[in-house]
Amino acid sequence: MLTINVPTVVDVWDETKEEFLSGEEMKVTMEHSLKAISEWESRHHKHFLHNKDLTQSDLIDYYQCMIVEPKNISAKDFIRMIADPKTSEKIAKYVNDPYTATTFSEAQKNSIKSNGLGRDIITAEIVYYWMVSLQIPFECENWNINKLLTLIQVCNIKNTPPKKMNMKDAMSQQRSINAARRAKLGSKG
Repeated sequence: MLTINVPTVVDVWDETKEEFLSGEEMKVTMEHSLKAISEWESRHHKHFLHNKDLTQSDLIDYYQCMIVEPKNISAKDFIRMIADPKTSEKIAKYVNDPYTATTFSEAQKNSIKSNGLGRDIITAEIVYYWMVSLQIPFECENWNINKLLTLIQVCNIKNTPPKKMNMKDAMSQQRSINAARRAKLGSKG
């Protein structure tokens, strides 16, 4: 969850009213979640995750979808909030934060890609499908999306049976085990 404090006056000039935007000081709570992405995709009819063609307008609308509290923020108050470059930077940093300590090896990353989690187009419905398939409760739609996607990747990796060793590697491993046993027992085998 990201909390932003919007000051009473923001140095943004409203050209129509010829005045600086002002309003009550307020606290805005935001969440970069599957629920927010689903709402945004419903409005725009295109995928959000890993979409390199998003415009500034798309991102601003997504920021509105991320707002958890207050529910009905006015357009004026929203403009006051995002007009501050530090606030926009804070939101962007939050959206890009992995929100987890979990990392993946190169082999695991390759496994993720080969099992469909590395697709080019991932929509909210695809993520909901993964949640259903992996029996992840729907309350997790409110989690940070990066944390949820990591959980899905972990479940996928843990549910994948270990890869069988080819005959050459199995024979080599067995020779190594036998050599270690002979050395330990002092036999010449």
